[in-house]
Amino acid sequence: MSQRLLVVDDEESIVTLISYNLEQSGYTVDKAMNGRTAMEKVKSNTYDLVVLDLMLPEIDGLEVCRQIRQEKIKVPILMLTAKDDEFDKVLGLELGADDYMTKPFSPRELVARVRAILRRLEYAPEAAEAEKAGDRIKIARLTIYPDNYEVYVNESQLELTPKEFELLLYLANNKGRVLTRDQLLNAVWNYEFVGDTRIVDVHISHLREKIEPNTKKPVYIKTVRGLGYKFEEPAGL
Repeated sequence: MSQRLLVVDDEESIVTLISYNLEQSGYTVDKAMNGRTAMEKVKSNTYDLVVLDLMLPEIDGLEVCRQIRQEKIKVPILMLTAKDDEFDKVLGLELGADDYMTKPFSPRELVARVRAILRRLEYAPEAAEAEKAGDRIKIARLTIYPDNYEVYVNESQLELTPKEFELLLYLANNKGRVLTRDQLLNAVWNYEFVGDTRIVDVHISHLREKIEPNTKKPVYIKTVRGLGYKFEEPAGL
């Protein structure tokens, strides 16, 4: 059974272009021309990925993204924006988008991005054997279940986006190692992100808000100034 995607854009020509290329690549594609219809479809159907334009009538793409995450729908979101504006990109990521592309874009690149996101979800990195206890990774109060895409702090399950989960899992699997932002981009996003390491910083900030006892004094994800980040097992937890 082919994977089912939702393409949301208010320009019919773009919806047609994206849908054609995705369908030619073997995906089943639903379409929406505005944010309200997109939310109705997401709530009533199960999608493997949503391609979501930022500028939409009725409900804009940022609000659609926010509502999807508020509803705890874990579908990956690839956001499209005609604005080459860092604020819009970062805000989209902060609201739960997993990736973004700036218009105009190559249909071939978009299909490649979609494939990369879906491939990462299908083949989540395996935990290092030394860190595994059955099918879980246990680090202090943090427990990660790679196969189920679930994370717990003590007994409380965290709500992570797919990209946040993949980043956390990669950090945990490389515990104690200093990882540069470029390394994290290549490992987690699976391609060069044109040097835009801000995407890493945004996701690290999100993870800290969810797993750290005190975000101002992180004990799991440490910043190594001038280099990147290091995941540690905190003492006393």
